[in-house]
Amino acid sequence: MTYQVINYILWCFVLAVVSVTMFNPKVSSASKQSKLEGLEMNEIDQCWRLNPEWRKHRSQLAKCSVGYVGKMTNNIGNDLIHYKVIDPSDDPINPKNGTLRYGASRIQGKVWITFQRDMHIRLEKPLLISSFTTIDGRGVNVHIVDNACLMIFKATNIIIHGLRIHHCRPQAPGMVMGPNGEVIPLGQVDGDAIRLVTASKIWIDHNTLYDCQDGLLDVTRGSTNVTISNNWFREQNKVMLLGHDDGYMRDKDMMVTVVYNYFGPNCHQRMPRIRHGYAHVANNLYMGWVQYAIGGSMEPSLKSESNLFIAPTSGRKENGLVGIHSVGDVFENGASFMETQGGQVPKPNYNPEQSFKVVDAKCVRSLTISSGVLRCSKTSIC
Repeated sequence: MTYQVINYILWCFVLAVVSVTMFNPKVSSASKQSKLEGLEMNEIDQCWRLNPEWRKHRSQLAKCSVGYVGKMTNNIGNDLIHYKVIDPSDDPINPKNGTLRYGASRIQGKVWITFQRDMHIRLEKPLLISSFTTIDGRGVNVHIVDNACLMIFKATNIIIHGLRIHHCRPQAPGMVMGPNGEVIPLGQVDGDAIRLVTASKIWIDHNTLYDCQDGLLDVTRGSTNVTISNNWFREQNKVMLLGHDDGYMRDKDMMVTVVYNYFGPNCHQRMPRIRHGYAHVANNLYMGWVQYAIGGSMEPSLKSESNLFIAPTSGRKENGLVGIHSVGDVFENGASFMETQGGQVPKPNYNPEQSFKVVDAKCVRSLTISSGVLRCSKTSIC
């Protein structure tokens, strides 16, 4: 065993030990903060979770995003509207003040939405989210469940953080309040947890998504500048689709970052599947698959970098299809990867506010230990 390998093993062990320490209630907040800093948390979480006063400074989150979404500084400022959801009911055409739809669709401008308490929200029709809106579920247990779910339609500068979205169902055409606060007709919806349609600058972070009728997350019809980070995707056949269909050429301009996510258990395929555009998939944990983990078609570019692929104990071990270039990925339990032939995929070419350090795949378990909705204490630590 080389000196370099020993160093990696020791470093990852330290990360794991510190992660356990974080969630030990016998350790004081000050002790947690001093031991956590710069160790087990990934780059996004280090930016805000170490602040014991994060509840008083929620908008700090907007400066923590990385990848193609850049920083979400257009979502904050002196003109920010703070809105609290107190009522879990839903009226898709005439929403009441205090409901999620009123804050997300009717109010225009920079809106930061929080929740008064734990709640299950059954949406009557898909929730169309307005530009410059943040939905922040930190500190409470919020479920979007058992019917319609979220859609970002021709909107920009949106953060979705800390929601459990599951058991989403197809919706027949009907009228709904649109992202501009006006009632509009909406066609058939397939039953995705979150669907992006002609959207840009969207950050989806620390959500738990599972068991929906169609998929968990679709980025379609010219959507771009998207970062999907720290989410937990589980119990799903088709997980994530990047690109509308083979004939939709506008998706050639699509740029998506997929980082620090946990896929599994019981995810079958599309983690993600990409058509036409570019995706940087880095430092994610894959706990098995049925058909494949990552795939592509229509000459996309996908760089798979320093991910950890753990093959299922039985069934298909190969996890790549076409359009993919693997760099620094680690394969366990017999996992393998089939790459595109005929050249290397370009680098992401992030600008300074988008860039982040991709760490060694051997530490991905530690980087993704907090993926999904965070369990925040009632005192300070999240």
